Parts: sequence; structure tokens; C-alpha cells
Amino acid sequence: MDLAFTPEEQAFREEIRAWVQANLPADISHKVHNALRLSRDDMQRWARILGKKGWLGHGWPKEFGGPGWNAVQKHLFEEECALAGAPRVVPFGPVMVAPVIMAFGTPEQQQRFLPGIASGDVWWSQGYSEPGAGSDLASVKCKAERKTVPGQGDTFIVNGQKTWTTLGQYGEWIFCLVRTSNEGKPQTGISFLLIDMASPGVTVRPIKLLDGESEVNEVWFDNVEVPAENLIGEENKGWTYAKHLLSHERTNIADVNRSKRELERLKRVARAEGVYDNLRFRDEIARLEVDVVALEMLVLRVLSAEKSGKNSLDIAGLLKIKGSEIQQRYAELMMLAAGPFSLPFIEEAMEAGWQGDFPGGAVANAPLASTYFNLRKTTIYGGSNEVQRNIVSQFVLG
Repeated sequence: MDLAFTPEEQAFREEIRAWVQANLPADISHKVHNALRLSRDDMQRWARILGKKGWLGHGWPKEFGGPGWNAVQKHLFEEECALAGAPRVVPFGPVMVAPVIMAFGTPEQQQRFLPGIASGDVWWSQGYSEPGAGSDLASVKCKAERKTVPGQGDTFIVNGQKTWTTLGQYGEWIFCLVRTSNEGKPQTGISFLLIDMASPGVTVRPIKLLDGESEVNEVWFDNVEVPAENLIGEENKGWTYAKHLLSHERTNIADVNRSKRELERLKRVARAEGVYDNLRFRDEIARLEVDVVALEMLVLRVLSAEKSGKNSLDIAGLLKIKGSEIQQRYAELMMLAAGPFSLPFIEEAMEAGWQGDFPGGAVANAPLASTYFNLRKTTIYGGSNEVQRNIVSQFVLG
């Protein structure tokens, strides 16, 4: 197993680094490096910059308008974007639903939906979790009944609720798991629908969090009419498509490149607060850094296997477990480093930099408490870590 990058790959990295430095807006990079609030405009602006270059769907094959990069190139692109302070690509369109449309959608669906995703012009949301269906996703109850409308063909009438819909207040389209049959096993009665969020009967209710933000939402469907042409694949086969999508989500959650960037931010905060020279605190940083490097080696091991044509390990669950735990640990260490200065949720004070500035005007610690609480979710969503451990143990032990 060779984990070293070739000269060609290093040259590719330099090309990506130069482009990102030339095109990433400085105000957005400043916000990302200091964990300040990103607006919809910030996220959409960067998405459209990538879309114009043809890199928003950086994992897409050429036949669907992507760059056709291999696994190593995709990794290098993601790493350079993260280290430069680029926002994470909102994954619901380009990373999650697009591969499902490519793999299981009709040519008409591909032509209809993929261009808007690739350009960054259409904002997608995910409709999976419900009040009684999170880790046990097969328990979804949001119902879709097929009926024939004279002159319009077949239509699904959707009723029910989705919750914890991330950034759903910005959504223009949502992909949903819906219950189309109650016969047989729960998994066999689920279908995968694409729903226009401007449809009559769709209501989005933001859930206000401790920091005053509404990152997550409830989405209600009241007799929402969805054309049958928006069904992906076959009716009652949505569980298969959902599993395909979740493998992309769990790998995305690991996000080792963001952890590398936030590790450096942790060191900056520790130095600014005078705790970096505390040997016990330095030990904690060192343990975290070892785990970040180990996670990166695991990612590179997968990339090496793919590059050599071998079957890579099916370790999406393992990447999700370790990546999410690392995110929680660096957030907790930042809180410990800042002490009382990490506690307030006063947005105006955070934006003003009242917690102290680094040379050049970068905000030191804001908003650490918000980040800490937000990252508690990472071991739950995308399949809880307890469930992922069961999956990994079954794969290893049989």
C-alpha cells in the first residue's frame, strides 16, 4: 500500500490550491476559519462559483457533467478547499440525491434535475427523519397514495411530517422517503420521491436552537400532489436507493479535511487563551492530532485500494464513527481552552470580536458554544454510531 502522492497528483493539488486562492471570496473564508455564521447567500455564492467551473459536482463522472476525477483527485480537491476556508458544499444536492438520480433515475429525470444541481442554482433538502423514524429509518410513516387524475395521469398524494430537515427553510426541492405500502417488511413499502417545495400543502416550520439559529426544520405535507414522474426507480424499492445515498452521507460526515483545519484553530484558541503551554492540555491536543492523522490514513488506505483497482473496504460506517467523534472532541477542547468566554450566545458580541482578536483581525473564540452543541448531533444523524458499530461488527465478524 503506497500512501504517497505521485508527482502528477502533487501538481493537481497545486492547480486546485491556486484556483481556490484566486476564487474563494475573502469574507467567506474569514467566516469559515472563525466558525462565524454563514448566510444562505454565502453558501450559495460559493456553490455557484464551483458550479461555473464545473466543480460543484466534483465527484461526478464526465457523462453527467462532472470533471471525472478519480478518488485521489477528489480527496485532494476537498482537502485544499477545507484548508483554504471554503464552506462545505451543502451535500443534499450534489453529494446525496445526484448519485441516486444518476444510478436509478430515468434519462428524462437526469436531464431535468442534474443541471440545476451542478450549477448550484437549485437548493435541495433531505426528507428522511420523522418524529418516530430516525435511526430506525424503516419506520417512516409519511404516506404517499397513488391516484389517477383525469387528464394529468398518475399522481401521489403525500401526507405526513419530516423533521430535523437541515436548512430546509432554504429548500426549493426535497427528496423524501415515503410509505407507499404497509404489506410485508417495513423496508419493502418505501418509495423515493422528489417533491417541489413550492407545491401547495408544503409547510416549513423552523426549529429555533439555543444559539438563536434555525438550522433544522419541520416539514409538513398536507395533501401535496406529486406527479408520478417524480418517483425515482420503482415503487416500494426506495429502501435500496436510500442505502445507496446513506453510504455517501456517512463518508461525507467523516470530513477529515475539516477536522485538520479545526485542529489548527484549536491550537490558535489555546495559544490565545494561554493554555497551550499546559502540558496536560497539550497531551489532549496531541491525542486528538494522532486520531486525525489515523483517520486520514484510513481514508488514504481506501483511496490507495481504489487506485490500484482492488476492492476498497466497506468502511463508510467506521469513517462516520471516528470522524464524528473527532469533531466532538475538538469542539470540546476549544470550549475548555476558552473557559467562560465560550459560553455566551450573543451574536452581536461574537460578530464584533469582543472575545479578543488575533493579529489581522480574526475572531478568537466565537462562537464556541454554538459549535460544541451543534456537533453533538454528528454521532446521531446519518445513522447513530451505536447502529454503525453493529454494522461494522457484523461486517468484520460475520
